[in-house]
Amino acid sequence: MIAILIAIAVVVGLPALYVLGQYNALVSLRNYVRVSWSDVDVELERRYDLIPNLVSTVKGYATHEREVLERVTELRNQCAANNGPVADQSRDETQLVDALKQLLVVVENYPQLKADQNFLQLQKELVNTEDRIQAARRFYNGNVRDYRNKCETFPSNLIANMFGFKPEGDFFSVPPSVRDVPNVDFGTS
Repeated sequence: MIAILIAIAVVVGLPALYVLGQYNALVSLRNYVRVSWSDVDVELERRYDLIPNLVSTVKGYATHEREVLERVTELRNQCAANNGPVADQSRDETQLVDALKQLLVVVENYPQLKADQNFLQLQKELVNTEDRIQAARRFYNGNVRDYRNKCETFPSNLIANMFGFKPEGDFFSVPPSVRDVPNVDFGTS
C-alpha cells in the first residue's frame, strides 16, 4: 500500500514540480524583461535631460542654425513623451540620434564652440550617456531573447501556452548619437 502511494506521489509530484519550476522561470524572465526596459528608460531620460543644455550651448554660438536646433528639441520632446511599444520608441530614438548627429556636424563649423569647456563637458557626458544606453539596451535585449527562448522552446513552451505567457518586448536597437569624445587641440603641443 505504501509503495502504491509513493508511486502515485512520484507520478503526480514530479510533473507538478516541473510545471511549477517552469512557471516560476517564466515569471522571473518576464520580470527581467520589464525591469531591464525600465533601466533603458532611465538612461534615455538621462539623454533627454542633457539635450536642452546641449542645444542651449550651441544656440549661443550658432544662432542661424535654428532649424537644426528646433528639430533636436522637437524630437527630444517627442521621445520623452513616447511611452508606447518598444518598436515605436526605437523609431523615434533613431530619428533623435540622427538629429543629434546633425547638430554635432553643425558644431564643426564653430571652432570657438568646439573649444568651449561647457560644450566639451556636455559632449563628454553625452558620450558617457550613450555608453550607458548601449549597455542597458544589450541587457534588455538579452532578457528579451532569454524570455522568448523560454516561451518558444519545447517543452517550456507547453507551460508558457498553458498559462498564457506570450513573448514580451521587441528588441531595442538605436545607434549611438556620438561614439567618442572629440580631441581638442589648442595648439599647445
